[in-house]
Amino acid sequence: MTIDSVAEFLAGVPLLQRLPTSSLTKIAELVQVEHYVKGEFVIHNGNSKGVYFILQGEAEVCVDSDDDIRHEFILTRYDYFGIGVPTPEQQADVVALSKLTCLVLPSEHCCLLQPKQETFPPVETILHLDPVEANIYRGITLPSAPKNDASCRIFGGQFIGHAIAAASKTVDGSKIVHHINAYFLLAGDLDIPVMYEVHCLRDGKSFASRKVDAIQNGIVVFTLLASFHKDEKGFEYQEVVMPRVPAPETLLSVEELRERRIIDPRFPRSYRNKVAAAKHVPRPIDIRFCDPDITTNQIKSPPRLRYWLRTKDKLTNDQTLHRCVVAYAVDLLLGGVVANPHRQRGLTIHALSLNHTMWFHRHVKADDWILLVIESPVATAARGVVLGQMFNQNGELVVSLVQEGLFRAASTPQTTIKAKY
Repeated sequence: MTIDSVAEFLAGVPLLQRLPTSSLTKIAELVQVEHYVKGEFVIHNGNSKGVYFILQGEAEVCVDSDDDIRHEFILTRYDYFGIGVPTPEQQADVVALSKLTCLVLPSEHCCLLQPKQETFPPVETILHLDPVEANIYRGITLPSAPKNDASCRIFGGQFIGHAIAAASKTVDGSKIVHHINAYFLLAGDLDIPVMYEVHCLRDGKSFASRKVDAIQNGIVVFTLLASFHKDEKGFEYQEVVMPRVPAPETLLSVEELRERRIIDPRFPRSYRNKVAAAKHVPRPIDIRFCDPDITTNQIKSPPRLRYWLRTKDKLTNDQTLHRCVVAYAVDLLLGGVVANPHRQRGLTIHALSLNHTMWFHRHVKADDWILLVIESPVATAARGVVLGQMFNQNGELVVSLVQEGLFRAASTPQTTIKAKY
């Protein structure tokens, strides 16, 4: 095959259709032709030469699956696979069902499969507020900032971070937020600025209290109560122990994990193609899952999650900013664990946050690794509760949090397989 004919074939591979022509040409120059006879292993016991693109023939992924999705694991021309997500489960074997010809991109060149990363605004920019008048501030949603993916509503963490920042601007600098209680009243419109009106409830010697109303079109869509406390010495103990988890440096980032899931043959083919084709919006928060798995939103799993997080950019040494950022970041994945025990094929769950409470026990550094441990103890009457604890790398509990959300089955089920994170 000529380089041009190889490039023409590669252009039909769903994984590669997100790449520019120059990348396809480079990959075409590097792929190697491999032939397999019927019954021969292409990947076996985790041994792989790279990423495989089927040119001719059929292959089968050796996984347990229901009969109605068995076809998802029969691979033909233009399908692709490689070594996937590092999990406790064994990597899947792939065996030739017929005479099989594959083009193989060697492992050392698989970086060419990475699409160009879009830029994202620093979280400080996302949480910026403009003063309007005394105790009133304006916040906007930047076009490239994270949003509520389900319905293009304003992301709840943005409301919380903005409201804490607004309240903090009206408090004596010697006091810092230690507790917030937030209520999500109505969906926020992405295209309309939000006016944050701060009400002074109390200014004491050691404590201060504020109420913040987020207003769009003259209607309060979100409200937050915040308490501020001046640092002081006092009794101290900690009963809870940080769980033993892998160090964040040893784990894949969300972006890396996504790329590994795309080529992982243990996932259904339609899911992998959908993820490959979907536009990925980068986040300003680096997230590393402690227990990556191979489930999708159609497979039941326990209502718990553990992951490390930190900002991708360094922040200034302003404790108020770090607490605003932490409050912003924790809402990215919090509510999803409630749905885990109910996931099944054909079921779409609509979710939204109702209320959110946080306690800041110690100073936090949002640009250093923080472990977030979350679980949902109960869901009933269409509402679910999530409990969370955040630890620094020294094992100190720095934040406790609780969120309640509304969870309803969609009236029109959809069968599309989506990622859980």
